[in-house]
Amino acid sequence: MPGVDLSVLGTPLRPPTRIHGGFANRVYRLDTDEGSYAVKELNLTNRRWRYRAEDVFRFERAAFAAGIPMPEPIAVDPRTLVHRWVDGERVPEEPVAPAYAFEVGEILARLHALAIAWDPEPADEPTPRDWPALAARATATSRPWAGELAARVEVFQTIADFVDGCVRPGPVVLTHSDVQPWNLLARDGRPVLLDWELSGLLDLSGELGSTALGLAKGPGFDDVRPTVFRAVLDGYVAGGGRLPPSGPSWFAYVIAGWLGHTRTNVLRCLTGVEAITGPELALSDEIARAGICGLPELFSRRRDLEALLP
Repeated sequence: MPGVDLSVLGTPLRPPTRIHGGFANRVYRLDTDEGSYAVKELNLTNRRWRYRAEDVFRFERAAFAAGIPMPEPIAVDPRTLVHRWVDGERVPEEPVAPAYAFEVGEILARLHALAIAWDPEPADEPTPRDWPALAARATATSRPWAGELAARVEVFQTIADFVDGCVRPGPVVLTHSDVQPWNLLARDGRPVLLDWELSGLLDLSGELGSTALGLAKGPGFDDVRPTVFRAVLDGYVAGGGRLPPSGPSWFAYVIAGWLGHTRTNVLRCLTGVEAITGPELALSDEIARAGICGLPELFSRRRDLEALLP
Protein backbone atom coordinates (compact mmCIF):
# COMPACT_ATOMS: atom_id res chain seq x y z
CA MET A 1 0.00 0.00 0.00
CA PRO A 2 1.49 3.38 -0.99
CA GLY A 3 1.37 6.60 1.01
CA VAL A 4 1.72 7.11 4.77
CA ASP A 5 4.72 5.53 6.51
CA LEU A 6 2.91 2.74 8.32
CA SER A 7 5.94 1.82 10.40
CA VAL A 8 5.05 4.64 12.81
CA LEU A 9 1.90 2.68 13.75
CA GLY A 10 3.88 -0.13 15.37
CA THR A 11 5.12 -3.58 14.46
CA PRO A 12 2.58 -5.45 12.29
CA LEU A 13 1.16 -8.61 13.82
CA ARG A 14 0.10 -9.90 10.41
CA PRO A 15 -0.15 -8.60 6.82
CA PRO A 16 -2.85 -5.94 6.21
CA THR A 17 -6.29 -7.46 5.50
CA ARG A 18 -8.38 -6.08 2.64
CA ILE A 19 -11.90 -5.06 3.74
CA HIS A 20 -14.13 -5.52 0.72
CA GLY A 21 -17.29 -3.66 -0.19
CA GLY A 22 -16.17 -0.04 -0.62
CA PHE A 23 -17.93 1.92 -3.36
CA ALA A 24 -15.08 4.35 -4.05
CA ASN A 25 -11.82 3.52 -2.26
CA ARG A 26 -9.97 0.47 -0.90
CA VAL A 27 -9.64 -0.17 2.83
CA TYR A 28 -7.28 -2.45 4.76
CA ARG A 29 -7.19 -3.39 8.43
CA LEU A 30 -3.72 -3.20 9.94
CA ASP A 31 -3.13 -4.84 13.35
CA THR A 32 0.08 -3.86 15.14
CA ASP A 33 1.50 -4.19 18.62
CA GLU A 34 0.23 -0.65 19.28
CA GLY A 35 -3.36 -1.10 18.07
CA SER A 36 -5.58 -1.66 15.05
CA TYR A 37 -6.02 0.80 12.20
CA ALA A 38 -8.13 1.34 9.09
CA VAL A 39 -5.82 2.27 6.20
CA LYS A 40 -7.66 3.72 3.22
CA GLU A 41 -6.05 3.84 -0.22
CA LEU A 42 -7.78 6.73 -1.97
CA ASN A 43 -9.03 6.46 -5.53
CA LEU A 44 -7.63 9.60 -7.17
CA THR A 45 -7.75 8.48 -10.79
CA ASN A 46 -11.34 9.30 -11.69
CA ARG A 47 -12.81 11.42 -8.93
CA ARG A 48 -15.62 13.80 -9.82
CA TRP A 49 -13.88 16.65 -7.97
CA ARG A 50 -10.58 17.47 -6.33
CA TYR A 51 -10.00 15.68 -3.05
CA ARG A 52 -8.80 18.05 -0.31
CA ALA A 53 -7.02 15.51 1.87
CA GLU A 54 -5.39 17.91 4.34
CA ASP A 55 -8.53 20.04 4.71
CA VAL A 56 -10.73 17.00 5.31
CA PHE A 57 -8.25 15.64 7.85
CA ARG A 58 -8.25 18.99 9.70
CA PHE A 59 -12.07 18.95 9.74
CA GLU A 60 -12.08 15.39 11.04
CA ARG A 61 -9.62 16.26 13.82
CA ALA A 62 -11.84 19.15 14.92
CA ALA A 63 -14.96 16.98 14.84
CA PHE A 64 -13.24 14.23 16.84
CA ALA A 65 -12.01 16.76 19.42
CA ALA A 66 -15.57 18.07 19.73
CA GLY A 67 -16.82 14.60 20.66
CA ILE A 68 -18.48 13.62 17.38
CA PRO A 69 -18.71 9.78 17.48
CA MET A 70 -16.26 8.70 14.80
CA PRO A 71 -12.94 6.87 14.36
CA GLU A 72 -9.94 8.85 15.53
CA PRO A 73 -8.06 10.32 12.53
CA ILE A 74 -4.39 9.36 12.81
CA ALA A 75 -2.49 10.31 9.65
CA VAL A 76 -2.97 11.57 6.10
CA ASP A 77 -1.09 12.12 2.87
CA PRO A 78 -2.48 12.85 -0.63
CA ARG A 79 -3.15 9.15 -1.31
CA THR A 80 -3.79 7.55 2.07
CA LEU A 81 -5.92 8.04 5.19
CA VAL A 82 -5.35 6.26 8.50
CA HIS A 83 -7.90 6.03 11.31
CA ARG A 84 -7.98 4.04 14.49
CA TRP A 85 -10.06 0.91 13.95
CA VAL A 86 -13.54 0.98 15.49
CA ASP A 87 -15.53 -2.18 16.11
CA GLY A 88 -19.27 -1.98 15.64
CA GLU A 89 -22.20 -3.42 13.73
CA ARG A 90 -22.73 -2.43 10.12
CA VAL A 91 -26.00 -0.58 9.56
CA PRO A 92 -28.10 -2.47 6.99
CA GLU A 93 -29.77 -0.60 4.17
CA GLU A 94 -33.20 -0.60 5.78
CA PRO A 95 -35.12 1.86 7.97
CA VAL A 96 -33.21 2.46 11.21
CA ALA A 97 -34.81 2.80 14.64
CA PRO A 98 -36.28 6.28 15.25
CA ALA A 99 -34.01 6.74 18.30
CA TYR A 100 -30.95 6.06 16.14
CA ALA A 101 -32.19 8.50 13.48
CA PHE A 102 -32.83 11.14 16.15
CA GLU A 103 -29.25 10.85 17.40
CA VAL A 104 -27.89 11.16 13.85
CA GLY A 105 -29.84 14.42 13.54
CA GLU A 106 -28.32 15.67 16.78
CA ILE A 107 -24.82 14.76 15.54
CA LEU A 108 -25.38 16.78 12.35
CA ALA A 109 -26.46 19.82 14.37
CA ARG A 110 -23.31 19.61 16.49
CA LEU A 111 -21.17 19.14 13.40
CA HIS A 112 -22.68 22.13 11.62
CA ALA A 113 -22.07 24.31 14.68
CA LEU A 114 -18.29 23.85 14.52
CA ALA A 115 -16.47 27.04 13.54
CA ILE A 116 -14.00 25.62 11.01
CA ALA A 117 -12.52 27.77 8.24
CA TRP A 118 -13.02 26.30 4.77
CA ASP A 119 -12.21 27.92 1.46
CA PRO A 120 -15.08 27.55 -1.00
CA GLU A 121 -14.66 25.47 -4.12
CA PRO A 122 -14.94 27.03 -7.60
CA ALA A 123 -18.45 27.24 -9.01
CA ASP A 124 -19.83 23.91 -10.18
CA GLU A 125 -19.67 23.20 -13.88
CA PRO A 126 -22.92 22.26 -15.68
CA THR A 127 -24.01 18.68 -15.13
CA PRO A 128 -22.77 16.44 -17.99
CA ARG A 129 -25.41 15.54 -20.57
CA ASP A 130 -23.50 12.95 -22.57
CA TRP A 131 -25.89 10.11 -21.76
CA PRO A 132 -26.74 9.34 -25.43
CA ALA A 133 -23.04 8.86 -26.21
CA LEU A 134 -22.53 6.75 -23.09
CA ALA A 135 -25.48 4.56 -24.02
CA ALA A 136 -24.09 4.09 -27.52
CA ARG A 137 -20.68 3.11 -26.14
CA ALA A 138 -22.28 0.72 -23.66
CA THR A 139 -24.18 -0.97 -26.49
CA ALA A 140 -21.05 -1.21 -28.64
CA THR A 141 -19.07 -2.80 -25.79
CA SER A 142 -21.92 -5.10 -24.68
CA ARG A 143 -22.14 -3.88 -21.10
CA PRO A 144 -24.81 -5.90 -19.24
CA TRP A 145 -26.92 -2.79 -18.54
CA ALA A 146 -26.60 -1.20 -22.01
CA GLY A 147 -30.23 -1.75 -22.99
CA GLU A 148 -31.51 -0.35 -19.70
CA LEU A 149 -29.43 2.80 -20.12
CA ALA A 150 -30.50 3.28 -23.74
CA ALA A 151 -34.15 3.10 -22.70
CA ARG A 152 -33.66 5.82 -20.05
CA VAL A 153 -31.46 8.36 -21.85
CA GLU A 154 -34.17 11.04 -22.00
CA VAL A 155 -34.93 10.59 -18.31
CA PHE A 156 -31.28 11.12 -17.43
CA GLN A 157 -31.20 14.29 -19.52
CA THR A 158 -34.27 15.54 -17.62
CA ILE A 159 -32.62 14.69 -14.30
CA ALA A 160 -29.55 16.71 -15.32
CA ASP A 161 -31.84 19.68 -16.11
CA PHE A 162 -33.41 19.37 -12.65
CA VAL A 163 -30.04 19.24 -10.89
CA ASP A 164 -28.80 22.39 -12.63
CA GLY A 165 -32.09 24.29 -12.34
CA CYS A 166 -33.05 23.58 -8.71
CA VAL A 167 -32.61 26.59 -6.44
CA ARG A 168 -30.79 25.86 -3.16
CA PRO A 169 -32.10 28.20 -0.45
CA GLY A 170 -29.17 27.91 2.00
CA PRO A 171 -27.65 28.23 4.46
CA VAL A 172 -24.47 26.50 3.34
CA VAL A 173 -22.79 24.38 6.03
CA LEU A 174 -19.47 22.57 6.38
CA THR A 175 -20.43 18.95 6.82
CA HIS A 176 -19.78 15.25 6.23
CA SER A 177 -22.00 15.24 3.10
CA ASP A 178 -22.60 11.46 2.92
CA VAL A 179 -24.39 10.28 6.08
CA GLN A 180 -25.84 7.02 4.78
CA PRO A 181 -26.17 3.49 6.21
CA TRP A 182 -22.96 2.33 4.49
CA ASN A 183 -21.03 5.12 6.26
CA LEU A 184 -22.39 4.36 9.72
CA LEU A 185 -21.76 1.80 12.43
CA ALA A 186 -23.91 0.96 15.44
CA ARG A 187 -21.87 0.66 18.63
CA ASP A 188 -24.00 -0.27 21.63
CA GLY A 189 -26.95 0.78 19.48
CA ARG A 190 -25.62 4.31 18.89
CA PRO A 191 -24.24 5.83 15.66
CA VAL A 192 -20.58 6.10 14.70
CA LEU A 193 -19.88 8.17 11.57
CA LEU A 194 -17.31 6.82 9.08
CA ASP A 195 -15.82 7.82 5.70
CA TRP A 196 -15.47 11.59 5.66
CA GLU A 197 -13.85 11.94 2.23
CA LEU A 198 -16.79 13.88 0.70
CA SER A 199 -16.72 16.52 3.45
CA GLY A 200 -17.18 20.07 2.29
CA LEU A 201 -19.63 22.93 1.93
CA LEU A 202 -23.20 21.90 1.21
CA ASP A 203 -26.66 23.45 1.15
CA LEU A 204 -28.30 22.45 4.45
CA SER A 205 -31.54 21.26 2.85
CA GLY A 206 -29.61 18.83 0.68
CA GLU A 207 -27.71 17.43 3.66
CA LEU A 208 -30.84 16.91 5.74
CA GLY A 209 -32.95 15.51 2.89
CA SER A 210 -30.27 13.04 1.82
CA THR A 211 -29.58 11.86 5.37
CA ALA A 212 -33.21 11.55 6.44
CA LEU A 213 -34.20 9.68 3.27
CA GLY A 214 -31.22 7.33 3.48
CA LEU A 215 -32.03 6.32 7.05
CA ALA A 216 -35.79 6.05 6.48
CA LYS A 217 -35.83 3.62 3.55
CA GLY A 218 -34.61 0.23 2.39
CA PRO A 219 -32.91 -0.56 -0.94
CA GLY A 220 -35.92 0.76 -2.90
CA PHE A 221 -38.58 3.39 -2.31
CA ASP A 222 -41.60 1.27 -1.44
CA ASP A 223 -40.95 1.45 2.30
CA VAL A 224 -40.03 4.99 3.34
CA ARG A 225 -40.84 5.42 7.05
CA PRO A 226 -42.10 8.96 7.80
CA THR A 227 -41.43 8.49 11.53
CA VAL A 228 -37.75 7.79 10.86
CA PHE A 229 -37.45 10.64 8.36
CA ARG A 230 -38.92 13.10 10.84
CA ALA A 231 -36.81 11.72 13.69
CA VAL A 232 -33.67 12.94 11.91
CA LEU A 233 -35.15 16.43 11.65
CA ASP A 234 -36.41 16.39 15.25
CA GLY A 235 -32.93 15.40 16.41
CA TYR A 236 -31.42 18.20 14.37
CA VAL A 237 -33.67 20.78 16.04
CA ALA A 238 -33.06 19.25 19.48
CA GLY A 239 -29.32 19.59 18.82
CA GLY A 240 -29.69 23.32 18.23
CA GLY A 241 -30.14 23.34 14.44
CA ARG A 242 -32.74 25.26 12.44
CA LEU A 243 -34.54 23.66 9.54
CA PRO A 244 -34.35 25.35 6.12
CA PRO A 245 -37.46 26.03 3.99
CA SER A 246 -39.20 23.00 2.52
CA GLY A 247 -38.98 22.37 -1.22
CA PRO A 248 -37.38 20.29 -3.99
CA SER A 249 -33.86 21.32 -2.90
CA TRP A 250 -34.09 18.80 -0.05
CA PHE A 251 -33.70 16.00 -2.62
CA ALA A 252 -31.58 17.75 -5.26
CA TYR A 253 -28.31 16.78 -3.57
CA VAL A 254 -29.06 13.06 -3.33
CA ILE A 255 -30.28 13.04 -6.94
CA ALA A 256 -27.20 14.92 -8.15
CA GLY A 257 -24.87 12.71 -6.14
CA TRP A 258 -26.40 9.50 -7.43
CA LEU A 259 -26.32 10.85 -10.98
CA GLY A 260 -22.61 11.64 -10.75
CA HIS A 261 -21.80 8.36 -9.00
CA THR A 262 -23.64 6.42 -11.69
CA ARG A 263 -21.86 8.24 -14.50
CA THR A 264 -18.45 7.71 -12.87
CA ASN A 265 -19.01 3.97 -12.68
CA VAL A 266 -20.43 3.83 -16.21
CA LEU A 267 -17.18 5.42 -17.42
CA ARG A 268 -15.09 2.96 -15.40
CA CYS A 269 -16.97 0.07 -16.97
CA LEU A 270 -16.68 1.39 -20.51
CA THR A 271 -12.89 1.14 -20.36
CA GLY A 272 -13.23 -2.60 -19.73
CA VAL A 273 -9.99 -2.43 -17.74
CA GLU A 274 -9.62 -3.37 -14.08
CA ALA A 275 -8.42 -0.25 -12.24
CA ILE A 276 -5.77 -0.47 -9.52
CA THR A 277 -7.78 1.73 -7.12
CA GLY A 278 -11.46 2.12 -6.35
CA PRO A 279 -14.11 -0.57 -6.87
CA GLU A 280 -13.43 -3.63 -8.99
CA LEU A 281 -14.97 -3.74 -12.45
CA ALA A 282 -17.69 -6.19 -11.39
CA LEU A 283 -18.74 -3.91 -8.52
CA SER A 284 -18.76 -0.89 -10.84
CA ASP A 285 -21.14 -2.81 -13.13
CA GLU A 286 -23.44 -3.40 -10.14
CA ILE A 287 -23.26 0.26 -9.12
CA ALA A 288 -23.95 1.42 -12.68
CA ARG A 289 -26.98 -0.84 -13.07
CA ALA A 290 -28.35 0.18 -9.65
CA GLY A 291 -28.15 3.84 -10.62
CA ILE A 292 -29.53 3.34 -14.12
CA CYS A 293 -32.59 1.58 -12.71
CA GLY A 294 -32.97 3.24 -9.31
CA LEU A 295 -32.31 6.90 -10.01
CA PRO A 296 -35.21 7.36 -12.46
CA GLU A 297 -37.50 5.81 -9.82
CA LEU A 298 -36.26 8.23 -7.15
CA PHE A 299 -36.70 11.15 -9.53
CA SER A 300 -40.26 10.10 -10.35
CA ARG A 301 -41.14 10.06 -6.62
CA ARG A 302 -39.64 13.36 -5.60
CA ARG A 303 -43.07 15.05 -5.30
CA ASP A 304 -44.26 12.33 -2.93
CA LEU A 305 -41.09 12.66 -0.90
CA GLU A 306 -41.68 16.39 -0.45
CA ALA A 307 -44.80 15.43 1.53
CA LEU A 308 -42.43 14.16 4.25
CA LEU A 309 -41.04 17.66 4.82
CA PRO A 310 -42.15 19.92 7.69
